[in-house]
Amino acid sequence: MAKRNGANRGKVILVAGGAGFVGSHLCSALLAAGNRVICLDSYLTGSPANVAGLQRNPYFTMVEQDVCDEIASDEPLDEIYNLACPASPPSYQADPIHTMMTSVTGTGNLLRLAARHGARFLQASTSEIYGDPQEHPQQEEYWGHVNCTGPRACYDEGKRAAETLCFDSLRAGSVDAKVARIFNTYGPHMRPNDGRIVSNFIVQALNDEPLTVYGSGEQTRSFCFVSDLVEGLVKLMNRDPNPGVPVNLGNPGEFTVIELAELVLSKVRTASTIAYAPLPPDDPQRRQPDISRAKSLLGWEPKVPLQEGLTHTIAWFERMIPKQRPVRRGGRSELQPKMSVLSQDL
Repeated sequence: MAKRNGANRGKVILVAGGAGFVGSHLCSALLAAGNRVICLDSYLTGSPANVAGLQRNPYFTMVEQDVCDEIASDEPLDEIYNLACPASPPSYQADPIHTMMTSVTGTGNLLRLAARHGARFLQASTSEIYGDPQEHPQQEEYWGHVNCTGPRACYDEGKRAAETLCFDSLRAGSVDAKVARIFNTYGPHMRPNDGRIVSNFIVQALNDEPLTVYGSGEQTRSFCFVSDLVEGLVKLMNRDPNPGVPVNLGNPGEFTVIELAELVLSKVRTASTIAYAPLPPDDPQRRQPDISRAKSLLGWEPKVPLQEGLTHTIAWFERMIPKQRPVRRGGRSELQPKMSVLSQDL
């Protein structure tokens, strides 16, 4: 691994998956807090554009590498955040075996790196470990209802295995490991074609395409703005003593998919309507975090309401995705073609 830039300051922190949606915001926050940051990313779903502005910071170092490969460091590390794994169904199902190995082999590699350096470790787990839950809202004590052989198992079971590695390492005394179970998160730097519900709806509305609602649209989700999530991750990493249990991080506000679609339509000038499609296999019907543990252990709860967060997210996508606009050709008005968002990787 390359040497850091700049003179000594703050902690030295490795963020695996740091060029991704959440990872890039975490890198920015850690730099702003006076730390040195090493961003490790394979760019499988992350993007150089997400960290382009950080490259000018002398305390930021970018390393292009897959966490499934052995990771070496010639300098001390204080903390490691592991966010390295595709997080949307189209992305993690594109190469399910690699997705599983990213969670298992990749997490194992990073835990060994943490053990060698005596670094604190935080694993970005997911609400998907609860599967299609039979408990609502979901508490950390709930063991989940997961189809271990279905098309989503590469992600769901991979993350469950990664949690096992973390807590076994903690019990063995080799790594001070912590686990955050992240619920639906949204905000700037989401990829327009990543298959997440918020980005899907915004991009479709901006392109005057029907908003695709799977199933009846009565299934629910809870949406956490990315700045709130990053604050929770940092608080958990810095929490003493180690709580020794997973911690849910998400916004407990529960919305149906239809409610989200209608909210996006109310905020975007668009000709879009709502279109229905069959529900994908193993799609959870209800998703809402119980964040009592995060409140008591971390003093954390989200601050940004969905209305406000969507406004910021839509504004970011509007800058990234130009709308159709009339142009004059041969004395008649025509529409410029829309940009194909499926070809982008932002």
